[in-house]
Amino acid sequence: MTSILQVEGGHPLTGTITVRGAKNFVPKAMVASLLGDTPSELRNVPLIRDVDVVSDLLRAHGVEVSFDQAHGTMVMDPSNVTRAQRSDIDALGGASRIPILFCGPLLHQLGEAFIPELGGCNIGGRPIDFHLEILRSFGATVEKRADGVHITRPAEGLQGTVIDLRFPSVGATEQTLLTAVRAEGLTTLRGAAVEPEIMDLINVLQKMGAIISVDTDRTIRIEGVSSLRGYTHTALPDRIEAASWGAAALATHGDIYVLGAHQPDMTTFLNTFRKVGGAFDIDAEGIRFYHPGGTLNSIALETAVHPGFMTDWQQPLVVALTQATGLSIVHETVYENRFGFTKALRKMGAHIQVYKECLGSTPCRFGQRNFMHSAVISGPTPLHSADITVPDLRGGFSHLIAALAAEGTSRVSGIDVISRGYEHFITKLRQLDARVNYVEN
Repeated sequence: MTSILQVEGGHPLTGTITVRGAKNFVPKAMVASLLGDTPSELRNVPLIRDVDVVSDLLRAHGVEVSFDQAHGTMVMDPSNVTRAQRSDIDALGGASRIPILFCGPLLHQLGEAFIPELGGCNIGGRPIDFHLEILRSFGATVEKRADGVHITRPAEGLQGTVIDLRFPSVGATEQTLLTAVRAEGLTTLRGAAVEPEIMDLINVLQKMGAIISVDTDRTIRIEGVSSLRGYTHTALPDRIEAASWGAAALATHGDIYVLGAHQPDMTTFLNTFRKVGGAFDIDAEGIRFYHPGGTLNSIALETAVHPGFMTDWQQPLVVALTQATGLSIVHETVYENRFGFTKALRKMGAHIQVYKECLGSTPCRFGQRNFMHSAVISGPTPLHSADITVPDLRGGFSHLIAALAAEGTSRVSGIDVISRGYEHFITKLRQLDARVNYVEN
């Protein structure tokens, strides 16, 4: 039997919910614990599927993991790191792309690493070849086999290197950081991603004893050290989840106070939210997002790497833009396949057209590659209920927002995908007076 979420739409979401640590940071900080020679303590850890996957992978490699779920505190002791059983890695590898980030720490600790076929959301190209190229540049030997990728460290150890990224990739930046901190000599990474989650990972590594400097031109320099210790760190809050709830408030004419939301990491989203016609109040505990009444405004929007408008903010906001007056234009420049979720919105009555052309202020790297990476949203259009299948994490939450905003009762299948990045999202929906319940297919 398959669980389906039944959503009665047309009711404003109102109330208070809490966001904890960022899904795009916490699993990476957990991986970093492998680099230390003493236990690490990570606080503000959310109960999400990606945390479960990394916990199981750490345990498979001999790390002792204890998790106080009520307080969100995790302790990881790498004193007995060992080779994992192939069956354990194979069973966990398909659930996430996180295993590729284990390579650098495992090469330092064990001299070898194995990566099975990886999973993750189908939103565009995130090939592991970039990661493997980075590992080779440190001197690792990479061998692709039928069962996965086998990586080994040279006898003299990994060596510092110079890496130039063609695009500020978050994953490639994380791979470089987690590998360079214990490589011999200086590593220079040019064209690095500098998202808040990257900077918090640098904070963690610095607490462990790493020497890392960040220049204003996206150049990161890492001076390798021979050993690292454990850390104690509180994860930054999840700015994607906070923005998703903000978009839900706007789309449903609601009023949601998001405890834990952090203004400095959300400046670009907040500016856009206000331009569309949303309102917000900020205090020391969080951010209140609400629809102030009246009409919403159409906008032109372009996603970009930090400090631009985050690609993960785009999908939930598009749902709200279906209720704005006029034509909104959204140009996606980070992932080439991020508008697949709009098919379900059109099924619900939204007027959205997608285009191959760059409809932003400047051409992007997808412009001549036949990707549907621009969208035009015409509104306002009333949304009606429909049967929906969740395509991916962010698109799935956006479908959920649409179902909550629509008139009638929708049935949403594949809902468990959302648990990869949204902690207790069903409980939070009920805290906001959403009318949702599970039914059996």
